[in-house]
Amino acid sequence: MTAPSDNPLVQLENVSYSIPSNPKPIISNLNLTINQGETVVLLGESGCGKTTTLKLVNRLYTPTSGAVLVEGKSTSDWDPIALRRHIGYVIQEGGLFPHFTIARNVGLVPSLAGWDYQRIRARVDELLSMVGLEPARFAERYPRELSGGQRQRVGVARALAADPPLLLLDEPFGALDPMTRVSLQKEFAALSKRLGKTSILVTHDVREALLLGDRIALMDGGNIVLLETPKGFLASKHPKARAYLETLT
Repeated sequence: MTAPSDNPLVQLENVSYSIPSNPKPIISNLNLTINQGETVVLLGESGCGKTTTLKLVNRLYTPTSGAVLVEGKSTSDWDPIALRRHIGYVIQEGGLFPHFTIARNVGLVPSLAGWDYQRIRARVDELLSMVGLEPARFAERYPRELSGGQRQRVGVARALAADPPLLLLDEPFGALDPMTRVSLQKEFAALSKRLGKTSILVTHDVREALLLGDRIALMDGGNIVLLETPKGFLASKHPKARAYLETLT
């Protein structure tokens, strides 16, 4: 297992974001540093700015003010395609292309990066095995032929395909039944730590946050109102944290 380092991989410095049609900021003066090997969970209700924060990191959005840095370099200075190929992205149901086989879905980013066929296929087989899907059984299937949990495993494999240092996960387990969700959460936690990946995960599920996060950033109204380890979050007296913790009983 690789422990988080003290080297920042992602930094958000006084970041605000608003859209022209609504001058009220969606994100307001947000500051957050995420170290290499660390999983930070963005926890909060719908509309609090969690997914917007993810999109600022991969430059789908550009800050209205402030700066987002990845590996010490402002996202505005990155080539956006190079930046996004540097980041694995996982969403609900995996976001798979329905007309692509599982092998082609997983191998998409390496193919765009110019890998040769043999290297891509070896990587696809390695990753499918890593996420518990036997390549001989699953590589040539299509997403419609898989269960929700299996599709989510493929989504994780695809995010890891080009070995990115950073993973962004937007409620990746939210659409799954409770038993499958808990199983995949535990498997992802073990896999992420073993590979030493840095992850930012969005959720509204406090159980998921406590299980997966090295730190939990509780968001409200476009800002972080509490940033704590799971142990610190459990002990917090912050009213928003207490409201979440009451759902555990």
